[in-house]
Amino acid sequence: MGTGAAVAGACVLAACAEERPTPQGEAQALGALAPGTRVVALADVPVGGAVSAQLDGHRVLVTRPAEDEVHLFSALCTHAGCRVVPADGALDCPCHGSRFALGDATVLVGPAVDPLPEIAVRVEGADVVLAG
Repeated sequence: MGTGAAVAGACVLAACAEERPTPQGEAQALGALAPGTRVVALADVPVGGAVSAQLDGHRVLVTRPAEDEVHLFSALCTHAGCRVVPADGALDCPCHGSRFALGDATVLVGPAVDPLPEIAVRVEGADVVLAG
């Protein structure tokens, strides 16, 4: 491989690395959306469970650990950026087995060590909306 090809390859790899979303970046972008932006209908989130959703092109998880408690988290695993999904009263990363708590997204099982970033939400009427 010539020097030009190696440099071009390195530039392509660097560009890809820069474009890969991070959980913190996703949370920051979502936090910049207008307060009151609808996320999901409250009735769609089971008590003791969670649902996956998309908000402004970002994958998110809405959890409802109790009847009167809802949370919104980035759906990107803090370990390697894989998509986290709702599973059996927790949030699971299918890539490497990390598991997060519904209420605060703390790590229940690694290899992840950091919780999923949370974005503030509230219940407004029948909907879960961004709190801002």
